[in-house]
Amino acid sequence: MGIVPGGDSGRGMEAVVVAVALLLLQLSSAMASTDDGVGGEEKYKDPRQPLSVRVEDLLRRMTLAEKIGQMSQIDRENATAGVIGGHFIGSVLRGGGRVPAPGAPPQAWVEMVEEIQRAAMSTRLGIPVVFGIDAVHGHGYAYGATVFPHNVGLGCTRDPELAKKIGAAVALEVRATGIPFIFAPCVAVCRDPRWGRCYESFSEDPKLVQQMASIISGFQGEIPARGGRRGAPFVAGQRSVAACAKHYVGDGGTTGGVNENNTVATFHDLLRVHMPPYYSAVIQGVSVVMVSYSSWNGVKMHANRFLVTDVLKNRLRFRGFVLSDWLGLDRITNPEHADYLLSVKLGILAGIDMVMIPYTYTEFIDDLTLLVQNGTIPMSRIDDAVRRILRVKFTMGLFEHPYADTSLAGELGKQEHRDLAREAVRRSLVLLKNGKSGDRAPLLPLPKKAGSILVAGSHADDLGSQCGGWTIAWQGLTGNNLTVGTTILDGIRRAVDPATDVVYAKNPGAGYLRQNKARFDYAIVVVGEAPYAETAGDNRNLTIPAPGPSVIQTVCGSVKCVVVLVSGRPLVVEPYVGVVMDALVAAWLPGTEGHGVADVLFGDYGFTGKLSRTWFRSVEQLPMNVGDAHYDPLFPFGFGLETQPSTA
Repeated sequence: MGIVPGGDSGRGMEAVVVAVALLLLQLSSAMASTDDGVGGEEKYKDPRQPLSVRVEDLLRRMTLAEKIGQMSQIDRENATAGVIGGHFIGSVLRGGGRVPAPGAPPQAWVEMVEEIQRAAMSTRLGIPVVFGIDAVHGHGYAYGATVFPHNVGLGCTRDPELAKKIGAAVALEVRATGIPFIFAPCVAVCRDPRWGRCYESFSEDPKLVQQMASIISGFQGEIPARGGRRGAPFVAGQRSVAACAKHYVGDGGTTGGVNENNTVATFHDLLRVHMPPYYSAVIQGVSVVMVSYSSWNGVKMHANRFLVTDVLKNRLRFRGFVLSDWLGLDRITNPEHADYLLSVKLGILAGIDMVMIPYTYTEFIDDLTLLVQNGTIPMSRIDDAVRRILRVKFTMGLFEHPYADTSLAGELGKQEHRDLAREAVRRSLVLLKNGKSGDRAPLLPLPKKAGSILVAGSHADDLGSQCGGWTIAWQGLTGNNLTVGTTILDGIRRAVDPATDVVYAKNPGAGYLRQNKARFDYAIVVVGEAPYAETAGDNRNLTIPAPGPSVIQTVCGSVKCVVVLVSGRPLVVEPYVGVVMDALVAAWLPGTEGHGVADVLFGDYGFTGKLSRTWFRSVEQLPMNVGDAHYDPLFPFGFGLETQPSTA
């Protein structure tokens, strides 16, 4: 049975039917406030009961309105007590840059989350809301949080244990603000650096991404050796968070690296390249999987029942819940939201359990109610979705601990986490060149004791640029007044001998260099990309943004220099690397601990990072990945020069 939606009178009559049905459901809920309608002991409230017993006991007490409410995730901007209680909302997200207040301390976040939770707990059944937030490289939206290197840099460490430690630290910082659920990690296998989300990917190599997915066990805690069921969600307690593997599946393989585009691949290649990280995620008990905006061979992932239900839920035996992306159902149609009733039908039948509907939640609730009442979507599909959502909430301990542990407030930005981030920066740096041909000695490590050194470039003294996207704001911001951290320039000044004169000139002209080049022992040029996220980061040419190239040419043409490139992916460097640069370091997007860069430049630690991505010569070669038949990179996958710590 199906529905042909449209703007005719039939749709108007259907709307009346829905309104009457909702009124009856609300009346039923009100009557049930003194009698739950099923009688007997409320086993779902008893933590001594088996998980399955608690889930089924609660599920049988719920009305259709309460079930559909659990399937709804709205933006916190709309999460008033009336909306939460009136629609039985199951989840709230903090989206798009909205924070309690600029520079808000942990307690302000906690109060925001708990106000929402109190509304949920006051409903008839008292089902807690699960509040979620993006924390793709630390709790980046929170002022003062530790911002770790983005995944592209972490992949260069090739250290799953380090990733796990970072996950645990991020979990504590998120919990410090009262939030128990994060939309991370991104386990995409980025096959084309032109993609604006490539820095969210650990690598182009599925095996490396699979290994670095160990960060999930950091976020959620390790499943005990004895106990646990494959595919079942697992969260260790109030010091851990529920994680979300995203974006299922193939988002890193779209044609031309265009965000939300079509991934053309055989099923065998999809399994070989893009699916392995999800095997690891499921084995580690990941709580949630988020569906990708992208398509597979022309079929939108949000409408792909084969991959969401048959493969993920049935073959991989994933027992957590499947979440849509932001307005993901709307984007099933082109233009967006052109036939929302159809989109809801396709998405829910595909196997999506919770729908991210930041604003149009009433339309979603009304349409899904109609689709159930007229038999288009069977009640068994609704029950499967709600069963999965409740399973995650019980596993998280939300029913026993719906509110924040305020003793964790000091975890946000604590020194131990900053030290860990600084280590991650050191180990993610990749040394691509060290000395010109014919030089008797490599340039790096740099001497700390010098008469005068020049530091130049747009990214040397810009905390926002070195953090990149998903920091304070969705697209990221430039500047040093955004959050707490150390710029690369700060790190250099702290690292050198007190007698060394550090001169900073953001964009020194040729005249300045002619007059002063004899003054400088060497120069450090730090340039790179401006912050971006998602589609805004799609880039067809991948050149170093201006004035970076001219700064490189001007400074390195006059003074012995090392170029530090701050970027979310490899960029075109061949015109400079063989001519003017004495040394080249890929620093990726290091986050708030910029002194980690100085630690290695000056030899307190050696360079150890290895490329997690192929470094191309020109964009005409793309996509080009390790193992391709025609593989002619500037620097191959796995490349990275090493240095020893300085003994000076």
